[in-house]
This record gives sequence, C-alpha cells and structure tokens, in this order.
Amino acid sequence: MKVCIMCGGEGTRLRPLTFERPKPCISIVNKPSIEHLVSHLSNLGFHDIIITVGYKSDAIEQALGDGALFGARISYVYEESKLGTAGSVKNARHQLGEKPFLVVGGDHLTDINLLEFYRDHLKNSPIITIGLISVDDPSEYGIAEIDVDNRIRRFREKPGPGEIFSNLASTGMYVCSPDIFEYIPDGVKFDFAKNLFPLLMEKGMILDGWLARGNWSDVGSPASLRQAEKWLLQEMSYANISGDMDIKNAHIQGPVDFGGSIYVGYNSRIIGPVAIGSGTSIGDNVLIGPYTSIGKNCIIRNNVRILSSSLYNRVVIGQGTSVSGAIIDNDAMIGDSCSIEHGSVVGPRTVIRNRITVHSNIRIWPDMVLPDGTAVTEHMLNDAYDTRCEGS
Repeated sequence: MKVCIMCGGEGTRLRPLTFERPKPCISIVNKPSIEHLVSHLSNLGFHDIIITVGYKSDAIEQALGDGALFGARISYVYEESKLGTAGSVKNARHQLGEKPFLVVGGDHLTDINLLEFYRDHLKNSPIITIGLISVDDPSEYGIAEIDVDNRIRRFREKPGPGEIFSNLASTGMYVCSPDIFEYIPDGVKFDFAKNLFPLLMEKGMILDGWLARGNWSDVGSPASLRQAEKWLLQEMSYANISGDMDIKNAHIQGPVDFGGSIYVGYNSRIIGPVAIGSGTSIGDNVLIGPYTSIGKNCIIRNNVRILSSSLYNRVVIGQGTSVSGAIIDNDAMIGDSCSIEHGSVVGPRTVIRNRITVHSNIRIWPDMVLPDGTAVTEHMLNDAYDTRCEGS
C-alpha cells in the first residue's frame, strides 16, 4: 500500500514559525510534526511512502531520511514550481504505480484508522474517496453532502453564508484511483478541492465520502497547532525519564516525558501531561501546568508560570513572567515580569525585555527587540522578512 504525503507548501498562515522550517517540521511535543504522521502511517501498514517536497525540502529529508527508523521506505519527489495539491500528486505519478493509493497532507496530525479508510475504498471502487469529519465551523474547509450509500452529492470549497449545507469537512485525506491522473493537466497549478472534484462531478464520475472517527488537525493556524499538541499530550499515560535529573524538593505530578540532564528548582511544581527536553533548567517556585511542552536547553528562571504553552529550544524565560497558551520559537529571550498572553506566537531570536505584555493572538516576527515596559497590541513585523501570513 502506497501513500503520498504532500509537503510542498510554504505555510504562510503559520508565520513566524515557518520562516526557517517547512510546516511539516514544526515541533509538536518536541519533534517535527511529520514524524508523528509517518509513525502513524507505518504502524497501520503503509510502508511505501512518497513525499512531494518543495519549500525547504532539506529539513524534511533530514527529519525522515530513508524511512528506516520508522519501518518504512521513503522516497522524495521534487516540485520545481508550485503545482497545487492535485498537480503535486500527479508529479509523483511514476512512483505511485497502477493501484489505488492514499493521499495525506504533510501538515496533518491524526489518529484516524486510515487502513480502514483505504479498505473501504477498495470495496466500492469509486474514482476517489474523500475523508470527511464533522467540524464546528465548516466555513474554513471544503464541505460535502453524502447520501446513505456514501456517494457525494454536493461539494463546495470554503462556503460562504447561506452555502453551508453540511458540517462534514474534507480532511484533505483521499484514497485515489490512478485514473484521476487522466483529469489532472501537466505542469500547471491544479488543486483537488478547487479544480479536480468539480471537474469529476461535472463528468458524472463517482466520488465517495468516508466518515472518519478520531482526532484530526491540518495544523493550519497557531490555534490548531496548540490543539493538536494538546491531544497528543493527552495520550501520554505514564512517566518517561530519559536520563538523570536534579530535583530540589519540587513536586511532579505525571504523566511527564523528560529528557536527560534536567534541573528542577526548590518548591517548583510540574503538573502533567508535560514534555520537557534534555538540558532544560527550571528555577525555584515555578509552576508548569498541563498541556505544556518545553524543548531542549531552555532556561526557566524563578517564579515563572507556564500554562498550556509550547516553548521550542534554547528559550529563556525571565523571573516572574507568565506564559499562557502561547508558542515561543527557538532562541527567543523573554525578560522579567512579562505576560505572554493566549494565542501569541513569538518568533526565533526575538528579545522581549522586562515588564512587557504581549496581548492575545499577537505574532512577533523573528529578530525583533522590544523595549522595556511595552504593551504589544498588534503584530510586530520585521521588514527583513515577508510580512504575509495568509495563504497555504
């Protein structure tokens, strides 16, 4: 069974996290998100994996290699220009063969039984089967209406008011017959939802829907990234400590996943599920709350509060600072007595000095320096980088 993972996008909606890494390499519980996806696929029996790559492909190849560590065989197909979702899969046609194959996005994180999805497609043999899942806000997705035989009767990409006839959203996961390649033009941008599905339905082809059960995220925004990390942390059921620890009368309530050489200071409290990378030092009277991940070689000073947040590698958090529901990228430095509020994203190497409040849902671009006492109420953009955060 073959699976094609699409990893060509630039991830502009997740900036500043994607300036220096492709979206599939954003850290979730201290490892690139695509590692979680490939492990899940391999565990289900999808051992022949083809990955379409474009933007910063070297990082994806470095994370996955030839797939041996995951019990899989991984090959890479390169996009010289943007081909869209369907176009990128056709570009890998020579690798996919003449049997039905699974397609997933490289930014997907899921525990859905995709083997069951694949087998159901084989039973019914439509030209394509679309994985569908119920969502609270269908306006951000392609939506489908199906009948009792799972045939798709209507499909609309990102419907507007008055057009939301279903809350069944396309997951962007498909099982495809190789016959689809006859309907995808060569060398031009062509998407599954925007172009291929309407064309197939217009020609009277059979498209099926498959009702998925389980967790799924396309990690398309900081909020969905945090949600995906939360449910992965929820799956932790025991304490795992990979090496030595130095604990000074601290309180740890699992489940936790700790790397080696971690220091936890006097009277600090860690309440799982929490993951902390090796070499991280935590000061005195620190509270680290559930659904938090902290990367390698971070420094958390005294009297800090970190709740439901993601800190990447080599982050420094100053004394008396509070971080709640935020994402802080590599090598960022947060000063004393700061408040980093829910939904904020701090880019790599940014310096936030003392007594600064970063308001909710603010994004701060890389390499910024914020002076003492600032209240950050709008995005802080660095003109040395692209300032767009809409798109793929």
